[in-house]
Amino acid sequence: MRLIQSSGGVFEVDVDGRRVYSKKSSKRHAESGEVVRLIREGGAAGKQ
Repeated sequence: MRLIQSSGGVFEVDVDGRRVYSKKSSKRHAESGEVVRLIREGGAAGKQ
């Protein structure tokens, strides 16, 4: 796991080069446990 510093409130989670969550795209912060669930499911919330 690697944390990449950013600015402007951006919070994005990539797994193996694939975005599984993006606060910027979804316009909201992830709910408790949501990112872990998306990683486990291989989901792509916040992608549009």
